[in-house]
Amino acid sequence: MLKKTNIDASERVFISLKTLINLAKPAASLNLKRSSIRAQTSGGYLSHFKSRGMEFQEVRAYQAGDDIRNIDWHVTARTGKVQTKVFREERERPVFISVDNRLTMHFATRGVFKSVLAAKLAGLLAWAAQHQGDRIGGQFFSDTSCRELKPQNGRHAVLRFLSTLVSGNDSEKPVENVPVITLDHVLARLTQHAHPGSLVTIISDFRGINDASEVHLAKLSQHCEVVLIFIYDPLENNLPSQGRYRFTDGERDVLIDASDQQRLLTYHQHFEQRLERLQQFAKKRGLTFIQCSTADDPIQCLR
Repeated sequence: MLKKTNIDASERVFISLKTLINLAKPAASLNLKRSSIRAQTSGGYLSHFKSRGMEFQEVRAYQAGDDIRNIDWHVTARTGKVQTKVFREERERPVFISVDNRLTMHFATRGVFKSVLAAKLAGLLAWAAQHQGDRIGGQFFSDTSCRELKPQNGRHAVLRFLSTLVSGNDSEKPVENVPVITLDHVLARLTQHAHPGSLVTIISDFRGINDASEVHLAKLSQHCEVVLIFIYDPLENNLPSQGRYRFTDGERDVLIDASDQQRLLTYHQHFEQRLERLQQFAKKRGLTFIQCSTADDPIQCLR
């Protein structure tokens, strides 16, 4: 069930490219600088400073004072003279946005589907990064697939990112004999694709987070600034006290009877445990943590 809003009915379930493009103007008011990103929970905490990545520039003859760890032994052996690698600091910060599009994200009782909210948040972040001269890349994952886009700069990079968001916003039904991709597998890939110094934002309901997931997040946070945006539906946070509720994904139906308090309590406890786990982990590791309900304004969430 979806509560009626001013949003067009189809836009509450699917996101359009036009809607994402129109986010360019409001995104200009967002600031992605480190000093402005704080947690929305009580006792706000800032992410630790992470240096920018270094890009390879050239190989030249070794000079006094050069770092011996940068000696290129292969070129040295071939030329017979000590050669060292020269690096330069990346001029634009890579912004890497990971977006969850699993079946659990195609749900809401208020506002818009979790998947639609995630796409809007990702779109706003991409435009904000482009306004600030950063490079935009991303990761998109469903229950059966995971894809990465290498960070690039300019408006074309944002449009490429948004087009991928739209094309992947349809829910993918699990295919028989195709293994389901777990959250820890997705995060493991993220540690390989996000370069040091990147701003990495993960937008998800974080279903399936476990010890392995936290290990990958901890590894990622050692070299990148990490932001976790936790998407949830109001029903998960405040369960109904009475009535019967029917939910569907278009193929399967689930009926929840509010009189079955034990079942509702178990459902609510799972949500609370996931939320608390994320909050505690973010605080321990110095990550930015933001909560955003499907009924919330995505711009206000990011501000």
